[in-house]
Amino acid sequence: MIIVSDTTPIHYLIQIGQIDVLEKLFGQVIIPQGVFSEMQRDKTPREVKAWLDSGPSWLQVRPSNPSLFTPTKKLGDGEREAIALALELGADALLMDDRDGRKEALRNNVTVLTTLNILALGAQKNLLNLPTELDRLTHQTNFRMPPAEVVKEMLSRDAERKEREQTIPELTQEAAQEKEQERRDRDIER
Repeated sequence: MIIVSDTTPIHYLIQIGQIDVLEKLFGQVIIPQGVFSEMQRDKTPREVKAWLDSGPSWLQVRPSNPSLFTPTKKLGDGEREAIALALELGADALLMDDRDGRKEALRNNVTVLTTLNILALGAQKNLLNLPTELDRLTHQTNFRMPPAEVVKEMLSRDAERKEREQTIPELTQEAAQEKEQERRDRDIER
């Protein structure tokens, strides 16, 4: 699976302590040189810089070919390079939060996952607790949350998923007990 990332999903996942979810979900993530440079800026939080300095083995930095992509909207260097690299590599997904960047990627048939999508995927795989991480994202970062009804719907879907997961083992156990009873009944009839 080829996953390319822009700056913000990595930035926010580091800030809420969930950066490892990227490796668990995707194995390897590729960033363009422009994104690496953005993450080294003076205003970048020190925990983001420290994480990048640790050189995680699953993060790969590659040059991009910006000539492969001409945006119709004004984008930052990181977004432009991330979209170009995703196109160049035929990426399965591009991790990006910037609205204009997402529109440009989608216009070029690139699948986009936002930080919220990543957290929802992590919750589906039981790698994290979605309500807790959304709370951290809201209170520990400057992430722009979507409208409250969108967050409420995410949390509702997550709660429904958890309820289904709890019900399935119960149903499986019930089915096993029924089969065992049927077997006993057959044995008695013999």
